[in-house]
Amino acid sequence: MNKMTQRTKNNGNNGNRETFGKWLFIIVVAMFTLFIVRFAYIAITKDVQHVNLRSQAEQIYTQRRTILAKRGNIYDQHGSVLATDTSRYTLYAVLDKSQRSADGKPLYVKNKKRTARILAKYIKMPESEILKTLSKKGQSYQVEFGSAGANLSVAKMQQIKAEKLPGIGFIATPARSYPEGEFASQIIGMATPKITNKQTGQMTLVGQVGLESYFNKKLTGRNGLRQDKKDVYGYSLANSNRVVKKAINGDNIYTTLDAKVQHIMENKMTRVFKESKAESMTAVVMDAKTGKIIAASQRPTLRSKKNPVWRNMLVQDVYEPGSTMKTFALSAAIDSGHFDPNATFNSGIWQIGGGKVTDWQTSGWGVISYKDAFDLSSNVGFAHVEQNMGAKTWKKYLTRFGMFNKVNVEGMNNEVSGYSAFKGILQQANTAFGQGITVNVMQMMQGFSAIANNGKMMKPYIIDKVTDNQGKTIQKVTPKKVGQPIKASTSKKVVKMMEGVIYDQKGLGHDYQIDGYKIAGKTATAQIGGAGGYGNSDSSYLYSFVGIAPVNNPRYVMYVTLRKPHNLSKPATKMIAEVFKPTMKFILSRQKSTKQKNSGIVKVPNMVNQSSQVASDRLNKKHLVPVVIGSGQSVKRQSIASGQSSLINQRIILDTGGEYKMPDISNWSSDDVQKLTQMMGIKLKEKGSGYVTKQSIKANDSVNKSSTLTVEYSSRH
Repeated sequence: MNKMTQRTKNNGNNGNRETFGKWLFIIVVAMFTLFIVRFAYIAITKDVQHVNLRSQAEQIYTQRRTILAKRGNIYDQHGSVLATDTSRYTLYAVLDKSQRSADGKPLYVKNKKRTARILAKYIKMPESEILKTLSKKGQSYQVEFGSAGANLSVAKMQQIKAEKLPGIGFIATPARSYPEGEFASQIIGMATPKITNKQTGQMTLVGQVGLESYFNKKLTGRNGLRQDKKDVYGYSLANSNRVVKKAINGDNIYTTLDAKVQHIMENKMTRVFKESKAESMTAVVMDAKTGKIIAASQRPTLRSKKNPVWRNMLVQDVYEPGSTMKTFALSAAIDSGHFDPNATFNSGIWQIGGGKVTDWQTSGWGVISYKDAFDLSSNVGFAHVEQNMGAKTWKKYLTRFGMFNKVNVEGMNNEVSGYSAFKGILQQANTAFGQGITVNVMQMMQGFSAIANNGKMMKPYIIDKVTDNQGKTIQKVTPKKVGQPIKASTSKKVVKMMEGVIYDQKGLGHDYQIDGYKIAGKTATAQIGGAGGYGNSDSSYLYSFVGIAPVNNPRYVMYVTLRKPHNLSKPATKMIAEVFKPTMKFILSRQKSTKQKNSGIVKVPNMVNQSSQVASDRLNKKHLVPVVIGSGQSVKRQSIASGQSSLINQRIILDTGGEYKMPDISNWSSDDVQKLTQMMGIKLKEKGSGYVTKQSIKANDSVNKSSTLTVEYSSRH
């Protein structure tokens, strides 16, 4: 019985083991099958928990690099570069002595004293300070040199690199180069590097002000992408380098500025601004027939070394213009039929509207005509002019001339429009001579265009065209007429009256006469208001002048303002004329040259024994440029002999003997300067090439046989 029971138990145990074995086999087979299926799935799909293994492997073994797009350039109208890309560099020194090249050469600063001595020649940091920086304790790897070692130019970086100093390196950052320096800097603006990718530290140039800001999107372009594959050891695989996305360089901006005109104007502005110690200064030249801005600048500038100014004074500053506003009041009165040039009034002081209007010469000039009122710039006269036509009519013309609306010059941001409360008889009268009303420079330029352009008012513009990176024009700006505030006949009468300011005996604009050309213009002296009212000192005024030329066929308008000059050792009119005359003369002489280019060559007449005036007149008629030297009455010799051929607009120096005074030789060629010094019998020292930008003997200074003239030339004249 016991044996039977034992046998039964053994059979049961064997059955259990067999069952367990079967299930274990099934489970193992199932798991193995599942593993095979999963492995096959991964092998086929390359996907684990929604992560693509192929993509993950490519990311590990593929390096992606950004191809930086080049920022577009900014040009003048003839293609001279005003803004372009470059790099700036930050200097660093490696101190970690474990840094060596593959062949064991040190890649760290080995001789600190020698390195400090050499670097001191290139960066603005004393040798002792450099050595202290190189010897800092606790600096395990590398050091930099603060602002002295930052923002280095390409040229400076190359100079330091040429010294082959171990351990000295550079970090490059994108930068913007402005080859012309202060040249129209408020218009061109500025672009600075900004981190645009925090993960990679990638920097991109971003426009801050001016055209750089206004056209930032167009100038920036789009970066590209380059990738190459590496093996497990980090080495690039052959033929794996490819461009995934091409970089698209930014668009290019062409301005209407003329570099030659701009340079002449800028050079003269710099001299006058420094001499006058003025608070600020502006100057603009415009083609009145189109509205094209040929030259424009201000002082101080965006790139001034001392106290740079970020705002564009041409549109962001408003001011009371003074007597240049009389050109608009005169236009309105003539156009509306309320101006009689021969009618008279009592000058000096006029009680009106509970106050009084006073002439700049408070005693006045007695009873004078309204024609004289314009020549003499009588405030009382133009208060009468405003009253005669009526405030409603005058306000209508101010609006027509665009005085209360923004000009919206493309490329000039944040314009502030002028304003006038225009309330009360006294204030309304004051606006006729430019007080009690504010304007900006571009509003004035737009209004002046109507006076110079037969009544057609043209919108000022600074952008000529925009081209893509292939040179294709994608935007072209065309002249835009924005109104006809006065008739063509009125325009001609006003220009004629402005001509009288320059040439009539009573006119105040004699300083602006240009030999060989007829000019029309208007001077202005505006009191500058403040919290305590208007100031009375000589430095409390805004002096200005608007000139239109040539009178027989007006085309160019130039407007110059000089605010609060603290040094008036000579009259403000003469200072402003030093900017206006050479700039406008260059424009007009070039225009004449263009018109006469087909004639090309003329024969030089004999000027010897003729009076200097007669000789000058004869040369002018031949389209030659006379330069008279000496204090004598008649010509003793001439720089080009009679009968010889000469190009039109060639300078002919006429020597009258006696005492010599140095002429203004700005923009003269070396050939002309050499002829001048030979005829004067003085020594000459020359620097550079191109056209004269500096002369050691100032214009009108006396010259004797012991004098030496040193001149500097520049190819940008």
